Amino acid sequence: MGVLFFVLLAIVVLVVVGAAALGLVVSLLWWALIGLVIGALARFVLPGPRPIGVLRTILFGIAGALLGGIIANAIDVGSILEFVIAILVAAVLIAVFGIERRGAPTA
Repeated sequence: MGVLFFVLLAIVVLVVVGAAALGLVVSLLWWALIGLVIGALARFVLPGPRPIGVLRTILFGIAGALLGGIIANAIDVGSILEFVIAILVAAVLIAVFGIERRGAPTA
């Protein structure tokens, strides 16, 4: 009887932990997909030309979306402000890491 109890308890724990992990994975995938749009919007709000390519813009958009989502969840704001924060974080990443390096010596 004791072994059956522990087996059932282990199954319940695995289901609960699995559901929580699945929820986290789905949330991260959602923010990565939204990051594609956020990267384009972040690049749009920045003035002037940016010498970075589309792939780097997408990657910064995904990073901005994930970081913005984490920050917005930490300060507990609504979904619209969460989206705006994600765009701002992506814009900062593109502005900081998208600077053209002039005069760099080549090997």
